[in-house]
Amino acid sequence: MEESMEEEEGGSYEAMMDDQNHNNWEAAVDGFRQPPPPPPPRSSIPAPAREPPGGQLLAVPAISVDRKGPKEGLPMGPPPPPEANGVIMMLKSCDAAVAKAVPAPTPSSTININTSTSKFLMNVITIEDYKSTYWPKLDGAIDQLLTQSPGDYIPISYEQIYSCVYKCVCQQHSEQMYSDLIKKITNHLERVSKELQASPPDLYIERFNIALGQYMGALQSIVPLFIYMNKFYIETKLNRDLKDDLIKLFTEHVAEKHIYSLMPLLLEAQSTPFQVTPSTMANIVKGLYTLRPEWVQMAPTLFSKFIPNILPPALESELPEYAAQDQKLQRELIQNGFMRGDQSRKRAGDELAYNSSSACAGSRGYR
Repeated sequence: MEESMEEEEGGSYEAMMDDQNHNNWEAAVDGFRQPPPPPPPRSSIPAPAREPPGGQLLAVPAISVDRKGPKEGLPMGPPPPPEANGVIMMLKSCDAAVAKAVPAPTPSSTININTSTSKFLMNVITIEDYKSTYWPKLDGAIDQLLTQSPGDYIPISYEQIYSCVYKCVCQQHSEQMYSDLIKKITNHLERVSKELQASPPDLYIERFNIALGQYMGALQSIVPLFIYMNKFYIETKLNRDLKDDLIKLFTEHVAEKHIYSLMPLLLEAQSTPFQVTPSTMANIVKGLYTLRPEWVQMAPTLFSKFIPNILPPALESELPEYAAQDQKLQRELIQNGFMRGDQSRKRAGDELAYNSSSACAGSRGYR
């Protein structure tokens, strides 16, 4: 009686363990979404993996076998998760499948692949590309613009230069490009200043006028070419304007160094009529006022002849003085060969009649 009860208890215990092991096996296989394999045998040695129909190999998780349990060859508890550093692949063999771990790709190789792919897709411009390809194009164009004479034709592609600036700004090279531009123009202005210092006094005014006009003309092309950098870097991050910065460079490196040598020559040329052409004098005076309006205080009378509203308003008591200055100017013009016109065909008394008629017309206009 007792023996039969022990046999029944032993049988029920084995059946219970078989059910539990079968459920655990199915749960592990379902995790890999594969068809459930047949239940494992009860022997202590696991059966070799069989090749499924069709010649395809199935990835089966490795199950640790605990030989110290109540039943030999039965797994205890849920199977461990698959290893993260490799993929378990079952390779076909004659008698049994041998499991081998294939290492996963390292993070460095993945990063290199992604970097090269993104560079190919986005056309990334590295700092080496900027220095070797893009800036040399800009450097050559700036050289030609700074040394051209007014009205000369320059064989450069403005579209290509603008495209280079646009690409460099989009690739976050604005700061480097702005620094290179300022350095380039600064070096040019220092050479111009040295050439002016070596000029003789009789050519000093004319050469300063050429340097000023050439630089201001170059700015009319350089500033539009770098307008994208000016808008998205200089105005946004530096809160300045590119044209103002470039004008300031000429003021600091050329005008400030020569103003005290230039102004006495201008005053002397003003006292001697036609020593300097009026157009040259007007360009220099207006240019100096644009660079630094405070320089008006050095020669207010000179600046007032070319720039309005420099002197205070005229008073009625000063009108005779102004009339005397105009008469003096007319006499100087006549002495230098400037006549009012060909008067050889005028008849005697025509000038008197003209003056009297003009006076009568003027008197009627004031009534």
